[in-house]
Amino acid sequence: MRKATLRRTTGETDISISLTIDGTGRFEGTSGIGFFDHMLHLLARHSGMDISLTCKGDLDVDNHHTIEDIGITLGEVFEKALGDKKGIHRYGCFFCPMDETLSRIVLDLSGRSYLVFDVDIPVERIGSFETEMTREFFLAFANNAKMNLHMSTLYGVNGHHIVESLFKGIGHALKEAVTIEGDTVLSTKGVL
Repeated sequence: MRKATLRRTTGETDISISLTIDGTGRFEGTSGIGFFDHMLHLLARHSGMDISLTCKGDLDVDNHHTIEDIGITLGEVFEKALGDKKGIHRYGCFFCPMDETLSRIVLDLSGRSYLVFDVDIPVERIGSFETEMTREFFLAFANNAKMNLHMSTLYGVNGHHIVESLFKGIGHALKEAVTIEGDTVLSTKGVL
């Protein structure tokens, strides 16, 4: 079974994440940010991964350190759980509709980090969640998972729907990319 646990402690946050790639879509724990917890729950459910989070962050300052550091830790634990990536599909793509919103997520578990984030969120906050942190979370996640990630919202007007379509969409794209299809690494280099 592909799973891993990781703890990351800094002067701003103390985060522990256990992740099972071949899970049942369960999320447990809290970041201390209600809307962000909802998004992490959606990510777990739509990817089929189990994510268990323990987090203590400096939310008295703002959301930034907590959200970014969860992205870093989730990316590191995801990369660790994938192991040598032998047999994985490697690529994932999903178009996610959410009412008036349509987002496109395309990714490659290539071992090379890159983020293209072509998304406009028309509000500054959703609950206590600072929406500019959406990009920061995905940047931290992609960099530490060593993933090439392209996210675009093709259209949409409601901030909640836009962010939700990104988290659901990446869940489905990840589910496709981690699917085992064979017993070799999908690269002419022999490694990812």
